[in-house]
Amino acid sequence: MAEGDGVAYPEIRVRLDRTARDSDIVALRKWLEREEPLAAWARERELQFELRDRRNEEPGSPMGFGTEVVVVLIGAGASAAFKELLVAVRLAVAAWQDNRRSVESGEPPRADVDGAADDR
Repeated sequence: MAEGDGVAYPEIRVRLDRTARDSDIVALRKWLEREEPLAAWARERELQFELRDRRNEEPGSPMGFGTEVVVVLIGAGASAAFKELLVAVRLAVAAWQDNRRSVESGEPPRADVDGAADDR
């Protein structure tokens, strides 16, 4: 859980597999920040995007494996909107993968989208 002011907020972690390049994780975060409805929630300050370094947990791993994009749902209705957010993030990640296929050669990295919420 992401924490701020002593409150734990539901979060969704997006990890790319070992084939990911540095540019993939940055491009994915930017894609998620612009994708609707995620962008609308971010404009309303109900959502924030973070890059979290996991390399200390898994020594020697490349950035795409050691860094994850974390989408944090904040605000009063955070728990109620969590399932909707999880679906939106999964759809946005799939759209990013489709887009990457059309603009770059080779298959995009596989993505693992994992959510954590108190009421699940």
